[in-house]
Amino acid sequence: MSVSVVAEPARATVRAPVILLGLIAAVVGAALASLMIGQVMLTPGQVLAGLGAIGTDSIDARIVVDLRLPRVMVAVLAGSALGLAGLLMQTLFRNPLADAWSLGLMAGGQFGAALVVVAGAVVGPGALMILTGLSGLGVVLGSVLGTLGVALAMSAMARRVGTVTLLVLGLMLGFLAQGLISVLLHFTTRSQGRVFAAWNDATFAGVVWSDFATLVPPLVIGLVAAVALAKPLTALLLGDTYAESLGVNVARLRRLVLGATILLAAPVTAFCGPVAFIGLIVPHLARGLIGSARIGALIPATALLGALLALVADFVVHLPWDQHFLHLNAILAILGAPVVILLLLRSRSLRASET
Repeated sequence: MSVSVVAEPARATVRAPVILLGLIAAVVGAALASLMIGQVMLTPGQVLAGLGAIGTDSIDARIVVDLRLPRVMVAVLAGSALGLAGLLMQTLFRNPLADAWSLGLMAGGQFGAALVVVAGAVVGPGALMILTGLSGLGVVLGSVLGTLGVALAMSAMARRVGTVTLLVLGLMLGFLAQGLISVLLHFTTRSQGRVFAAWNDATFAGVVWSDFATLVPPLVIGLVAAVALAKPLTALLLGDTYAESLGVNVARLRRLVLGATILLAAPVTAFCGPVAFIGLIVPHLARGLIGSARIGALIPATALLGALLALVADFVVHLPWDQHFLHLNAILAILGAPVVILLLLRSRSLRASET
């Protein structure tokens, strides 16, 4: 990924606050729209009344607070986390097509979660009750360990292969994980297999309030780590040698970035399934809006754009369709695939113009 961070237009610094305010307003508007939409349509007044009646038996409060608000909050958290994970991966590997999905990290998380589900099915709910549900702490830990394994493998291979080969290896690891998951599900019960299949399609609707105690802490730690690593990561964009000349311990930085990425991607995968495309396209959109490659400037824009994209996709999924066959990843693929195609064509055009 060829990015210049030495000389950036002054207007990028000037316009960034205005863009961020606009993104905040867009996220708030999308969140309000998502709270209004469903099989029961609500007006903005009813949504606000429901939010103001928390803890009561009001119908509006039960619909808004108990059913829709957890989904909307998870969409914001997951979109932000996956966007930041993609930004970290693209910076670490200096690869514009790197993210937790394309490099196989999410597939590793799926495999870890599937192992825990199978363990619950084999040993039995009496001994492993916490492991048998997809909202348990055990599934989160399994997803983290699976993501960690793939992340370490990709980090080791990144030093030996080029960009295209790395992406192909990530896809192959993802296919391998999917095959192993299919084999593992053979040993589960039919009901557990159906639950896992629904989770595998990705959704923000399966998270309840009690899950936030497990979901939020690792995401907060990952966000804090991303902010703390912004300056050395910006130096890393110009190469390992340049970063080391500024006193950056590159090997240590790589480990910290991988750790932050796992904290951001693994809990989302465990609770929401393998949500695709957000981490891949959002960092590019943020760079285009902000007009800067500095990680510190990109972090808030990436988080807000990730939240906005997740909310828009979730909004479309939960429109009151007569027949409900839409899945979250289907909408994200429709939104994200054209962006990836444009990135590939633009990259090819740039290479052609340079030769």
